[in-house]
Amino acid sequence: MDVATLIGLATGIGLVIFSITAKGGTGEYFWNVPALALVLGGTLAATFVNYPLKNLLGVFGVVKNAFKRTNSGYQKIIDKFTELSGKARKQSLISLESDLNKIDDHFMRSGIELAINEKDQVRLRNYLNLELSNMQKRHTIGQEIFFYMGTYAPAFGMVGTIVGLIVMMKNFTGGASSGVDAVASSFEFDVATQFKDLLGGMGLALLTTFYGLLLANLLFIPIGGKLKRRSDEEIMMKEFMIEGILCLHNRDHPLIVREKLNTFVPRSERKNAIDKKVKKKKK
Repeated sequence: MDVATLIGLATGIGLVIFSITAKGGTGEYFWNVPALALVLGGTLAATFVNYPLKNLLGVFGVVKNAFKRTNSGYQKIIDKFTELSGKARKQSLISLESDLNKIDDHFMRSGIELAINEKDQVRLRNYLNLELSNMQKRHTIGQEIFFYMGTYAPAFGMVGTIVGLIVMMKNFTGGASSGVDAVASSFEFDVATQFKDLLGGMGLALLTTFYGLLLANLLFIPIGGKLKRRSDEEIMMKEFMIEGILCLHNRDHPLIVREKLNTFVPRSERKNAIDKKVKKKKK
């Protein structure tokens, strides 16, 4: 579980609750089912209009990536490519077929299998880059859905506010009355009672804007951003694997493979990996 996502959501909700209670408010002031239904329902309705059903059904499987922690695992993969490159140089690329079942990552496994069967390195690189490009496009759809929902929610919040104000004003002026009768009837009221009802109606009207802004800026847009970060990390990992696969296809020396792949790893992680190996040797 990605703790940062949970901390962010919990902190945001906590700050909203604190700001409400600090001013003497209660949860009842900010709970209105029709207003929430308009914002959520309208946002989902607009999203259904914008995207095919298959994309919307697939987004539920993508959401879990925003709450799941990812481990880079660069050093483990570097060690694997170094091991495979040594075997490929001593024997042949075909000898790597026996190691395919031991590789968990589907992209890496299928890429090495293609490298075994494809003689032309240019075509091999083009295929791997095409696979990566299509993966990136699939990821983009999931991100876009949440970014669009982040734009729809405040818009429907404003729609709800306008609807609430129109209904409130009509009720304030006597609803069905018109013309001179409406003006005359508008003065036949208890000022204190009508003013209280007016302020209460304005508060309810503004709730939809509150819901729209809160959902957009605390849920939809941040989740879209987190999915984009996850996608960028995965794409970089696949680019890293592509270089390793091409090194195997070229039958580079294991030391060259390790140095080339280390360029993808932050220096701090490289140093930590070296320190761990030194400690193991000393033991």
